[in-house]
Amino acid sequence: MFRSHTNGELSLKNLNEEVTLSGWVQTIRDKGFMIWVDLRDRYGITQLVFDQERSSAQLMEEAKKLGREFVIQATGKVIERVSKNPNIPTGEIELLVEKLTILNDSQLPPFTIEDETDGGEELRMKYRYLDIRRNPVKDKLIFRHKMAQKVRNYLSDEGFIEVETPVLIKSTPEGARDFVVPSRMNPGQFYALPQSPQTFKQLLMVGGMDKYFQIVKCFRDEDLRADRQPEFTQIDCEMAFVEQEDVMNVFEGMTKTLIKDITGQEFGDFPRMTFADAMKKYGNDKPDIRFGMEFVELNELVKGKDFKIFDEAELVVGINVEGCADYTRKQIDELVDWVKRPQIGASGMVWAKFQNDGVKTSSVNKFYNEEDLAKIIEKFGAKEGDLMLILSGNENKVRAQLSALRMELGNRLGLRKGNVFAPLWVVDFPLLEWDEDSERFHAMHHPFTSPKPEDIHLLETDPGKARANAYDMVLNGNEIGGGSIRIFDRDLQSKMFDLLGFSKEEAEAQFGFLMNAFKFGAPPHGGLAFGFDRLVAILDGNEVIRDYIAFPKNNSGRDVMIDAPASIADAQLDELELKLNLKA
Repeated sequence: MFRSHTNGELSLKNLNEEVTLSGWVQTIRDKGFMIWVDLRDRYGITQLVFDQERSSAQLMEEAKKLGREFVIQATGKVIERVSKNPNIPTGEIELLVEKLTILNDSQLPPFTIEDETDGGEELRMKYRYLDIRRNPVKDKLIFRHKMAQKVRNYLSDEGFIEVETPVLIKSTPEGARDFVVPSRMNPGQFYALPQSPQTFKQLLMVGGMDKYFQIVKCFRDEDLRADRQPEFTQIDCEMAFVEQEDVMNVFEGMTKTLIKDITGQEFGDFPRMTFADAMKKYGNDKPDIRFGMEFVELNELVKGKDFKIFDEAELVVGINVEGCADYTRKQIDELVDWVKRPQIGASGMVWAKFQNDGVKTSSVNKFYNEEDLAKIIEKFGAKEGDLMLILSGNENKVRAQLSALRMELGNRLGLRKGNVFAPLWVVDFPLLEWDEDSERFHAMHHPFTSPKPEDIHLLETDPGKARANAYDMVLNGNEIGGGSIRIFDRDLQSKMFDLLGFSKEEAEAQFGFLMNAFKFGAPPHGGLAFGFDRLVAILDGNEVIRDYIAFPKNNSGRDVMIDAPASIADAQLDELELKLNLKA
């Protein structure tokens, strides 16, 4: 037995007990005649004490050999601390050590393993197994575990069955790039790692499982950012004999339960917003509604005043930033520079102020008189002390630019508080989107999404106007889940493949197994998948998912700890009958 207790459970109730503890040495304080050691494990910290008046000379010498992150075992008596520490659960006691065993020594770690560390992110990722010992990372992984348990319990109580689906599957042309895996037993052929278990969960509905879920790894070979990883986790779900409302009710209920269990906050019905309204009011399909700054369109007020930038723009649109009329010219110029960055791409920005003294002014006073400016300010619904920021240009581009500016100001003004939650559903997405480069339609979600029943006729006459029977759950400006009612009619699915540019042969080669399954009585079905990593991070008050993944990749998709991806031996390439042809 290496321990009788953990380092987080001893208290005054254990006074005078003989106990054995094990763990890592966090800190050592050597006063010569007394040595204190903080011993750490997953559960907490217990202070060990070595006292030359009560400890043998040999034991004192052994204690002096200890270093940070040594793995040790200590046996002794629980005594009351003279100088108590109210900041830790074990702060009223300490262990007077009678026997010490060094189980393993340690090199000096490359960064301090404490809540506030001196290690940079890349260094900590290289030594991730050390970083996990720190409370901020450890606690996030424990939080993730608890979330997974709550999800499993909720869905199991709702009658869902957890079913594992294959990891080695067939590559399909839709969505992001696939990660591919060569098959040794089938030379020249490749598996793909699943971007989602989409077709398999539909097959489970054909198989009569009725309610399916799994917490599952998915893989996408795409460019990374803070909230993306090449491998990520979904809560993947599907239900048979359901309509859109049935699916949304179940998973709205799950989200309400999670938020209440974790934060104590209760919600009524989640608000709903159409895709068209989301784009019009916020410039994106996952709006953060914790704060206002809804878009205000100004075309009818600002055109025809000889201001060429507005006159030639497809859309002139702005936001009202409440209480910021006192922004200095330097602060406004900094925002102008921000929107002109290549990542945003705006050519400039116009501003107007309704100052606290009632004066109305703008950066385009040369073109707009006081009466014009009063109408513009009235359109914004601005009050004294407000600042209005206006962008113009191509409609789609300018909405995206203003959306980015709105979110940036939300961050700068402290309006995006991690402990405030604002969920909503976005519905009525377009079924298809036209790609100018390939000159064909692409599925807005995926090829198996059903059109709204009332829009099916548009597939023959005006497919670009058809709406999808699809829905996204948005939380704090992040899409945390999305799904749809699926096509279960063979003829309608064939029509969808036609619209997406698949030949009969291509559709058969890629999805013949699914179409064949539909010949044997496919039920109406639909589902939803949550981004589990993102959901966990947001409910813990964050947005960056990396710390909630035990061993994440960096922004280049590399695992710097194990140095992957890596080249493989020539013998392995020969066995797979592969030859590298790398471009210089």
